[in-house]
Amino acid sequence: MIDMTVVDLSRLQFALTVMYHFLFVPLTLGLSFMIAIMESVYVMTGREVWRRMTIFWGVLFGINFAMGVGTGIVMEFQFGMNWSYYSHYVGDIFGAPLAIEGLMAFFLEATFIGLFFFGWNRLSRVQHLTVTWLMALGTNLSALWILIANGWMQNPTGAVFNPDTMRMEVVDFMAVLFNPVAQAKFVHTVSAGYVTGAVFVMSISAFYLLRGKHRDVARRSFAVAAAFGLFSSLSVVVLGDESGYAANEHQKMKLAAIEAMWETEQAPADFTAFGIPNQKTQRNDFAIKVPYLMGLIATRSLNTPIPGILELVGRAEHRIRGGQLAYGALERLRKDKNDVEAREMFDRHWQDLGHGLLLKRYREDILNATPEQISQAAMDTVPTVAPLFWTFRIMAGIGFYLIAFFAIAFWFSCKHNFEDKKWFLKLALWTLPLPWIAIECGWFVAEYGRQPWAVEGVLPTFYAASGLALHQILTTLCGFVLLYTVLMVIEIKLMLKAVRHGPDELLPSLQAPKSPNAPLSTEALAGGQP
Repeated sequence: MIDMTVVDLSRLQFALTVMYHFLFVPLTLGLSFMIAIMESVYVMTGREVWRRMTIFWGVLFGINFAMGVGTGIVMEFQFGMNWSYYSHYVGDIFGAPLAIEGLMAFFLEATFIGLFFFGWNRLSRVQHLTVTWLMALGTNLSALWILIANGWMQNPTGAVFNPDTMRMEVVDFMAVLFNPVAQAKFVHTVSAGYVTGAVFVMSISAFYLLRGKHRDVARRSFAVAAAFGLFSSLSVVVLGDESGYAANEHQKMKLAAIEAMWETEQAPADFTAFGIPNQKTQRNDFAIKVPYLMGLIATRSLNTPIPGILELVGRAEHRIRGGQLAYGALERLRKDKNDVEAREMFDRHWQDLGHGLLLKRYREDILNATPEQISQAAMDTVPTVAPLFWTFRIMAGIGFYLIAFFAIAFWFSCKHNFEDKKWFLKLALWTLPLPWIAIECGWFVAEYGRQPWAVEGVLPTFYAASGLALHQILTTLCGFVLLYTVLMVIEIKLMLKAVRHGPDELLPSLQAPKSPNAPLSTEALAGGQP
């Protein structure tokens, strides 16, 4: 029998490392493009203040990037250590985008980050600006390939199970690459990163304005962040709608759990703005609904129903029985690869094999599973509803707040009177943690909502774990929590130190280039020495 304690602790360990890592990634995405915008203004206008802004925010970007790299490397090792059967079963598909990310996107990103910091006195303005934009492109390409890999876990397209090798194999890499779930996740995630970068810049700028320090840098940074943040926050909502549509197409159980929709509603379905889900009674104890809204979001129509949780459990039970047929045919093929009847049976039902594996939690010989065990396995396809229901609404609520926040900031920027709005500058400071809260909630919805699957409909999570001892998981879990906490403290201290010094103290001896094609000095990165 599967030791679920080991599985749950392995899930917890991976979740904690990912959540720590994901504190750094969005800020890297957002700051990279804002830095590129600032340097573009510098190259076009030649005004020294924009160069100071570029280098100052670049220093903060570099600190954050270094921490992101340090926390991200560990995650890939966990696939081999904690999830070895997952790596064996789907490694041919999942590993390809990660390899491309490392060989192309990460090397591109890391190379141009080095040129960004150490190329100021070696490159012309245009050359250095090109480097900065390529650095920003590299950060986004890195996110693209990682989210293609993750998107395949949500919607495993372009691959089939090979009964000869007992593994999933790619048959259409273009289908993996252009997976609609992966594309929706990518644009939604990077837009959230842009919002995070904008809030970060605006909050620090507001801090300087409240203190009356570095006003020339703070005023311009505030204005850039207001415009960039408004555009990004609007795009997050629009692209989030695309993610909802993709979920209805490919992850119906996740969508039903997010909405706490136990029964299939008449089209168009209502959106539950507030509710109290009760998993035991399989109903909501209380609900406030917005008519038609969910149907419009998820189906973009007024006549397409959205299946409820209980209907989807019935479909899962049917697929589990199909999975039993596929598993039985597979056992026959392992004994005789020339069994034509078994091959035909497997080809008809192989897509249900993953559902059949859900029975492995309850018995080894799944072909003899009782009706009760089949029903129990079907109910396992329902994630815990309440956490999904509330984290999604926290994320959405923060998203709409940030739209209003940036709209007001943009209005004040256009009026050139935001320095007089002390209340709004203080609000900007308190807004700083909100994008991270929303992003972590979004990650939780995406990953927890996929349970009980490591790969949706293909490989159950408990079946993907390594056969480790309990003490091994506990030791590494405590070690990672301690290490990552230390890294987080270091990150915060370095950031606070840089912010406390400010651009004037970090860059004491800046001199503008004498001509548009003259090399750029980098006294800032050498402690003021040429």
